[in-house]
Amino acid sequence: MTDIQHPQIIIVSGRSGSGKTSVLNILEDFGYYVIDNLPLSLINQAVDDLITNNVKQVALGIDVRNPNADLSAFESVYETLIDRYQNAVKILYVTAQEGVLVARFWATRRVHPLLPTANNLPNALAREIELLKPIATHADIKIDTSTLNIHELKEKVRQHIGLDNVVTVNILSFGFKHGTPIDADFTFDVRILPNPHWQENLRPQTGRDDAVKAFFADYPEVDDMANDIGNFLGKWLPQFLNNNRYLVTVAIGCTGGKHRSVYVAEKVGELLKSRLPANMPIIVKHREKRYW
Repeated sequence: MTDIQHPQIIIVSGRSGSGKTSVLNILEDFGYYVIDNLPLSLINQAVDDLITNNVKQVALGIDVRNPNADLSAFESVYETLIDRYQNAVKILYVTAQEGVLVARFWATRRVHPLLPTANNLPNALAREIELLKPIATHADIKIDTSTLNIHELKEKVRQHIGLDNVVTVNILSFGFKHGTPIDADFTFDVRILPNPHWQENLRPQTGRDDAVKAFFADYPEVDDMANDIGNFLGKWLPQFLNNNRYLVTVAIGCTGGKHRSVYVAEKVGELLKSRLPANMPIIVKHREKRYW
């Protein structure tokens, strides 16, 4: 796994329509600070400022949208970065087969950035290759996206830069009377369980308090439900590691979001810690805590 205590600077370039924007979005999801289409004359200072301000992972998008003079100056900018940061600097170059690029431009109705001066798309694509040569010749990583979907592209990028595939599991208790979370991937309703709210001495307490836990201990169905939810999630959540996801939210709701959902969310979180792989960290949150 990459040591994020040391700087990581990735220059992303490549042919228009090959997926540079998708690669930059993927790197941003991986925690990189992304700057796209910054003039080369500003890059060294921008990188220095970011590293000085403790931004350790930087991704820079460079392509033919930069002025032509800038691309011809790439060699000098690159050498300066190498002198300062050595092997922390990598160039990731994306490309695709000519026919695929033409089909993508026709399908999306996008205009190639060089088309106004190249008269037609084949000429623009050929001219672009020439302009990108100063970058392509130094590429550490080359990815042909001709046959890749976005999930496969993410996996390629992840493997090349040496990052573990991490999907965070967010377990969220909530109260239905305050609204159902709209961003939940899974929602479980535990309102069928016995409710401590109706015992006056338990009403001000929460599902994290010992007295409420003792109340639930008298009702085996409470732990049965928590175990059933944990077993279901333990089986299916690892499948998200094979998908283009970075966060999965599991919402567990009761009426007010104070007793039953809180207890079950905490219980499910503990169960999953022993069942999910290490690259699926678990965060337990209680949305209605402000009302406690």
